[in-house]
Amino acid sequence: MKVFEKLLQLKEKRGAGYFVLIDPDKQEIPQALKLAEKCVSSEVDALLVGGSLLFAHMFDELVQGIKKVCDIPVIIFPGSTKQISPYADAILFLSLISGRNPNSLIGEQVVAAPIIKSMGLEAIGTAYMFIESGNVTSAQFISDTRPIPREKPDIAIAHALAAEFLGMKMVYLEAGSGAKYSVPEKLIAVVKSYISMPMIVGGGIRTPEEAKKKVLAGADFIVTGNILEKNQDPALIKAFANAIHLR
Repeated sequence: MKVFEKLLQLKEKRGAGYFVLIDPDKQEIPQALKLAEKCVSSEVDALLVGGSLLFAHMFDELVQGIKKVCDIPVIIFPGSTKQISPYADAILFLSLISGRNPNSLIGEQVVAAPIIKSMGLEAIGTAYMFIESGNVTSAQFISDTRPIPREKPDIAIAHALAAEFLGMKMVYLEAGSGAKYSVPEKLIAVVKSYISMPMIVGGGIRTPEEAKKKVLAGADFIVTGNILEKNQDPALIKAFANAIHLR
């Protein structure tokens, strides 16, 4: 079964899916592996691996290590073509459709596609949309793009519809790592009402209660990252999982 199909099944079974992001630049490999193990025991649905930058040079080693300690999908969340590994289960094949930088729209993707094909890595076409978060995130700065204004849902709708018509499998509304504000529930709800493809929401989500609000607004998958880098308490991870799974 394809990873994408498995994620959809989990989502249907649990109400919504929960992804935890492991950024190679934010923690050492031993710490990352401990987090991965805690995620498995806390019913996290999948792990995302990647980030805006890549100071660490052991991406393959990290992915291999995570695969050894967990049996949930390990999906690459690439910041560039340097973040591709044959040891992962799949890769979010991102196109930054909220921006107008051709390299982030299609340039990096053209370079990455043959590599991904040669690895036999499952590519999940994902429309990546930055949403204004109250500060400039690393991803926005590196990609040299502007986010969609929080109070302009019509712009977000148009971008999400374009992605669906282009045949993408998922849309990812991203406030960014360390965002001051998360993606507004009103924006999530109105975008979801116009599209049929699954929606991922991440960035700036700091509490289980906030995560649950995103799910009730229409998010199909929730991503947390920074909050667990600072606090790897299994009880917190489990609280996020329970809230997202609508328990």
